[in-house]
Amino acid sequence: MQDLTVTLIQTNLFWEEPVKNIKHFGRLISTIGTSTDLILLPEMFNTGFSINPKSCAETMDGPSLAFLKEKSKNKNSVIMATLLIKENDEFFNRLVCIYPGGKIYTYDKRHLFRLSEEYMIFKGGDDFLVVEVKGWKIKPLICYDLRFPVWSKNTFSEGKYAYDILIFLANWPNNRESVWKTLLQARAMENQAYVIGVNRVGEDGHGLFHSGDSMVLDAKGNCLMETKPAKEEIKTVTLFAQDLDLFRESFTLGLDWDNFTIHK
Repeated sequence: MQDLTVTLIQTNLFWEEPVKNIKHFGRLISTIGTSTDLILLPEMFNTGFSINPKSCAETMDGPSLAFLKEKSKNKNSVIMATLLIKENDEFFNRLVCIYPGGKIYTYDKRHLFRLSEEYMIFKGGDDFLVVEVKGWKIKPLICYDLRFPVWSKNTFSEGKYAYDILIFLANWPNNRESVWKTLLQARAMENQAYVIGVNRVGEDGHGLFHSGDSMVLDAKGNCLMETKPAKEEIKTVTLFAQDLDLFRESFTLGLDWDNFTIHK
């Protein structure tokens, strides 16, 4: 693995207004002045956390995905974001991982938030996604997935970890801020991996306020970077491969992990 530079964009979102959000993120991404390998946007970057797919869902050849592809190519960076997708008459909260050359990988949110009726409207995913960037194995998940440690669980087999970085793209409300921070730290420590949480700020169309609290944690659970609460910020951090390798070699927790099977 080579050292990896990651940029987190914490911002307010225009409620159910894709055109405004695309323009907004176009401006924000253009302000990233340094070279970066990976750019991360909050959950449902183009609409906010909406359960109104009739107005907000797009297809995989829609304008929001075209925008992300263009920005990935222009910045020569991998971009991860989520958006509402319609496919075969079903709706998904879909994470897209877009490479500068145009390759796209997807992950459909597994755990659909019951309190918002997301589970009644969208179809949940059944498969993990692990992608590689500069030799790093990265597992991206979405918001409510954070509460389910088995779905997030790393594995160790034949001297190799399933992933090195665990990412959560979220619209996590301020009234559960302590849960967000605690679970991100727990996921880092129990999986011996870097963990990155990217959250929005501002009030959404349901009247919920979001304080952001986006952060990057090392495999020990130490916070390497945290954004200012309730502030729009763009933060870039470098993850050092040697730091992760040395910690894993000195504290071989993976050798004692339980083997398990998830029934999907």
